[in-house]
Amino acid sequence: QVRLVESGGGVVQAGVSLRLSCTPSGLTFGNQALGWFRQAPGKEREFVASISRSGSDTDYSASVKGRFTISRDNAKKSVYLQMNDLEPWDTAVYYCAAVGAPWGGTHNRPGEYTYWGQGTQVTVSS
Repeated sequence: QVRLVESGGGVVQAGVSLRLSCTPSGLTFGNQALGWFRQAPGKEREFVASISRSGSDTDYSASVKGRFTISRDNAKKSVYLQMNDLEPWDTAVYYCAAVGAPWGGTHNRPGEYTYWGQGTQVTVSS
């Protein structure tokens, strides 16, 4: 059974940092491209960041580029999202996602992902 478990969310003030973690199980971690998405109330799920199976390629949405960093530790079988300089509009449920990627590359669309976590809430107050 595949499970993706996110952690690290919380309630913070604008300008501070948070680090989200996701630890998938039940799949071959090193074969997976991974991504972070978020969904605010009343809005569609949107792409935040993605990373290739090797970690050599990353991609970010324009709204987080320069503030957020995605990384992975294949030895620890975990993926991270370092979020700096958080703003109130970053408030959302953040989801980790995984997809088998034998050919490498990053994936930015929700429909490309096979497995999803349950999400972790990030709330940024002004």
